[in-house]
Amino acid sequence: MSLLTKLKQFRNFASRAWALSAPYFGSDEKWKARGLLAAIIALNLGAVYMLVLINEWNRVFYDALQNKNAEVFWQQLGRFTGLAFGYILIAVYRFYLTQLLEIRWRAWMTTHVMARWLGHKAFYRLELMRFTRENASLPDNPDQRIQEDLGMFTASAVGLSMGLLNAAVTLASFVGILWGLSGSFGFAFNGSDWNIPGFMVWMALIYALVGSVLTHYIGRPLIKLNFEQQKREADFRHHLVRVREYSEAIALDRGEPVEQRQLGGHFSAVLQNTLALIKAQKRLTWFTVGFGQAAVVFPFVVAAPRFFSGAIQLGELMQIASAFGRVQDSLSWFVDNYDALARWRATTDRLTGFEDSLRSANGQGLLGASGGDELRLDQLTLSLPNGQRLLQGEGLALRPGDSVLLQGASGSGKSSLFRTLAGIWPYAQGRIALPAGFEQDAMFLPQRPYFPTGRLRDALAYPAAAERYSDAELQQALHDALLPQLAPRLDDEDAWGQKLSGGEQQRLAVARALLKKPRWLFADEATSALDAAAELEIYGKLRALMRDSGGALVSIAHRPSVAAFHERQWTVEASGRLTG
Repeated sequence: MSLLTKLKQFRNFASRAWALSAPYFGSDEKWKARGLLAAIIALNLGAVYMLVLINEWNRVFYDALQNKNAEVFWQQLGRFTGLAFGYILIAVYRFYLTQLLEIRWRAWMTTHVMARWLGHKAFYRLELMRFTRENASLPDNPDQRIQEDLGMFTASAVGLSMGLLNAAVTLASFVGILWGLSGSFGFAFNGSDWNIPGFMVWMALIYALVGSVLTHYIGRPLIKLNFEQQKREADFRHHLVRVREYSEAIALDRGEPVEQRQLGGHFSAVLQNTLALIKAQKRLTWFTVGFGQAAVVFPFVVAAPRFFSGAIQLGELMQIASAFGRVQDSLSWFVDNYDALARWRATTDRLTGFEDSLRSANGQGLLGASGGDELRLDQLTLSLPNGQRLLQGEGLALRPGDSVLLQGASGSGKSSLFRTLAGIWPYAQGRIALPAGFEQDAMFLPQRPYFPTGRLRDALAYPAAAERYSDAELQQALHDALLPQLAPRLDDEDAWGQKLSGGEQQRLAVARALLKKPRWLFADEATSALDAAAELEIYGKLRALMRDSGGALVSIAHRPSVAAFHERQWTVEASGRLTG
């Protein structure tokens, strides 16, 4: 790969990292963010100034030791106490404010990204898009991006940027000191006398430059390995969660050996990449630790001839060694932080990829207000994520008071039509005209409803606040949905999606509908887990609810008995044409 290509890649990465970082410092919290950042920068500058003073203290203190000057020795010990206290004070508040900036930045980014992920049904569309061939590389495990990667990004961004700033200021502060202390180096070559001023500065520069180049070539594999490590860890955690969520089904199927093999496979992938990562880190550690240890004695080796010749005293030698160490440390910032940079690069790549995927998950814009009181399909075409056509329909309308049974073979697109009406199915073309207030007045009952873990009253009222309804209203809805045994348990906390049977979950979802009284109700096999008698009673209550509210009911159901509660029928024919 050419140097020009590498520079373009770095510039592209830098611009994407900046686009990810900048919004917080221009947000509604910008003054707090900028104030904290300014305070941290000031403290970093203060810390470097304290190091400059301590470097000067080195010369006076060690000269006092060499000259056996007890008065200056004790005086300098007292001065060091003040310098040390000042440095400790700066270090403590620099740590505290840095952590405060990191947590505020993470909180803002997490709220911002969660809003985009949950907004416009992006969380659902991303799951659909990820399994299409053209989108197979879409980022996986959005939970990890939000929970882990955002925290790593903000912590690393603050830590690395402040570290780089500290290195630059330290270099600027100590390079002049080292230049003045190091003197010149003269030698004869090819019959001529040569003199190199600021010899120690040039040696520090060469030492750090060689170390940085070697570090990059030794540690380069860490970027890809860190990216892959995060992905494999997230995949393993995701499958562990799925076993917990589907514990009953797995136990009934006696699927433990299969899950053991699959989980073992994911964990083996984690271990395999971890081992490769450890080996790469070992190679880098061999070099960086050796590089650091050599840097301890390197300035003494270079400055020793001047000390032994009497040109400088012990205090000046120690000051030279201290200044050289500061300059060399500053120039070696890349060497010392390569592993952290590799992890931050991997995290940034994952987050920028997630940002790109959120932008690509926008809706198709099929839904629009009709200005009337009916729902109308205009030349609607639905497809699968792979592009295969599902159904076509046009000229169909749904009006208040209608009751429609949607029928067709399994896999013909009935549920996808409901998803399209709800505005979450992106693989659709055409136009759907909606009545005014449809989004607030419509309710969809899926075959497998969702219930948040917590109080029963919250699960029943979801997504509305439970406080919106009185206890009498909540209990009446449970009684009408044939769940009288749950009426006294409104304040019980549990994982209701796992605690209740399939039939009880469907009846609890029906209780939601009876509680909320929507004008447009879409039931997708919403009573399939009920026995025939319970299904008839439930549908009788739903039909009565829609008659009282003047609303419309559309159902997907395969049992013939359900047809009695509907006056019209829409059918998806074998050709994919929707008629009614």
